[in-house]
Amino acid sequence: MSELIQELVQKAKAAQKIVEFWTQEQVDEMVAAAGWQAYKNAEICARLAYEETGMGVYQDKLVKHQKKTLGALRDLDGVKTVGLIEEDEARGLLKFAKPVGVIGALTPVTNASATIPGNCLPMLKTRNAVIFAPHPHAKKTCKLNVEIMRKGLEQVGAPADLIQCIEEPTIELTQGLMKAVDLVVATGGAGMVKAAYSSGKPAYGVGAGNSVTIVDETADLADAARKIFLSKTFDFATSCSSENSAVIQESVFDEMLLKLKENGGYLCSPAEKVQLQKAMWPDGVHLNKNIVAQSVDVIADIAGLDLPEGSKFLMVMGEAIGPEDLFSGEKLSVVLTLWKYDDFEEALDYIQRITAYSGSGHSCGIHTTREDRIRKLGESARVSRIMVRQPQAYGNSGNYDNGMPITLTLGCGTWGNNITTENIYWKHFLNVTWVAKPITPVVPDQEKLFGAHWNKYGRD
Repeated sequence: MSELIQELVQKAKAAQKIVEFWTQEQVDEMVAAAGWQAYKNAEICARLAYEETGMGVYQDKLVKHQKKTLGALRDLDGVKTVGLIEEDEARGLLKFAKPVGVIGALTPVTNASATIPGNCLPMLKTRNAVIFAPHPHAKKTCKLNVEIMRKGLEQVGAPADLIQCIEEPTIELTQGLMKAVDLVVATGGAGMVKAAYSSGKPAYGVGAGNSVTIVDETADLADAARKIFLSKTFDFATSCSSENSAVIQESVFDEMLLKLKENGGYLCSPAEKVQLQKAMWPDGVHLNKNIVAQSVDVIADIAGLDLPEGSKFLMVMGEAIGPEDLFSGEKLSVVLTLWKYDDFEEALDYIQRITAYSGSGHSCGIHTTREDRIRKLGESARVSRIMVRQPQAYGNSGNYDNGMPITLTLGCGTWGNNITTENIYWKHFLNVTWVAKPITPVVPDQEKLFGAHWNKYGRD
């Protein structure tokens, strides 16, 4: 372990020991202080994130930083994370909350600012210390966020070293951090997540996104088109939840296409799609970093496309699913792939095949008024979250108008090589001690357990 990592971890452990047995009132005061500093300084944090990374839209980064900070505080309000948090008298169980210790949090360049308070506040609420390891192209943004929230801690007498960061991140330092902490939270690309799972420490990682949404013939097409546009263009698609494909019922395809065009969508011709593909995947495999989270004008310029004035995002027709048509995968850009389907079973098949190729376990969505179709999708789709009539970039990670926990770290289950399908939030940063008292024995009733089997097959 490098001297730097050793020093950071030692300071984090010392700070965490101080708050390990704080009261709920002390913890809540600490969280509010750090949260207020994060919220009131959102503008300078979002501005620096935009300038440092060169990705996305400043105003969207500001909205994201504010919403994720306030949303995290809303979700934490009134939550008990100290001492006895649950008592089940009938089963004789008591559950006591304990911190996990020191957390190493790896943060992405795509969401350089909002991820910091979004992760940090629930970690503080659970009496942990955190050391952030930012992407090298987002290190200034991370440091600024950390300094701001440390001021909040100091204001209420909490140890500032509960929040630290690697100021000059390298692969070696990040790897060293992961080996030294008690828990790793990796929000970022597949390589980062794989490294977290290989660190030898417990880790929450996330899978790749490639959100697909269904639009059926019962949908409010104007509403669906508007929401897809909002999600596709928010922060220029830095979010792993931004729609990458829309699977549209063929009887309403032309009308839906018109609605998407009214929202600034431009449908590329087959020849233009070839040009765009060469620009987006110059080597035929890897996404061109110069198009990631950039405006439609920047992408069009790189691809040599002449777009009509007012264009906000690009659309292409999907031709195949898999590496033979790279537009069927995640694009991290304002490019949407369109597909037609006949019956609903075909739409479900599109969901399965597209997410199996790219984005296993992450998410999908549906615009419909048919409750049976919502439930059918819920039963069949191998994803961790499904948004109904919502922009996925807003809804997947929690929004004010749905019940998802607000976060920027989205588990994808075993489908995405993750340990959980949940949005990662405060409960994932706790150890829980179960205390079991003796109760009247609950003896298994063999007749109840085996009766139906015995009646049908006998007892042999």
